[in-house]
Amino acid sequence: MIKNSFVRQFGVNKVTLLTFYFLLFTFYFPAYGQEEYPKNVAAPPIKALTKDDKTLLEAEKDVKKRLVLAVQLMESRLTNAEALSAEEDYAEMFKEMGFFHAIMDNTLNFLERNNIGSSKILNSYKRFEMKLRSFIGRIEIIRRELPPRYEYYVRTLVKAVRDARSRAVAPLFDDSVVPSQT
Repeated sequence: MIKNSFVRQFGVNKVTLLTFYFLLFTFYFPAYGQEEYPKNVAAPPIKALTKDDKTLLEAEKDVKKRLVLAVQLMESRLTNAEALSAEEDYAEMFKEMGFFHAIMDNTLNFLERNNIGSSKILNSYKRFEMKLRSFIGRIEIIRRELPPRYEYYVRTLVKAVRDARSRAVAPLFDDSVVPSQT
């Protein structure tokens, strides 16, 4: 009934109306909420722990000692990546960055699994966040000196480190730490 009055009022026939709808939905482009992976960039490295790193980390059960070990491993991976970047060996640098990323995620997951609200865990979160903060500047220096083809993953890694910092700080402000006044 509405279509018939629309057709009579504006003098549009049904074929024209159907053609309009067809064109409207044919050229409909959805808006994507995710960033598209750019073309002609190097493939990101595999984010995995080496066997040696994994056995070292799994052997250490004490939270504080494991955090110190993980930070040392991350430090060595980042130092290797800096040296390889200076030598312009970008394929090996990417591998080191992937190992760094894997150790960071593994450490954060370990802390989250063992979070029982004790002050020892909260101190570990704080120390981990402080160390991640220092890594961001070093990764940014590597990123600035890279060719555009290799820069995308390193920029993504900086975002991942910032997200990890946020996840590490969140337990420090949980309701169990600072009770709310209600």
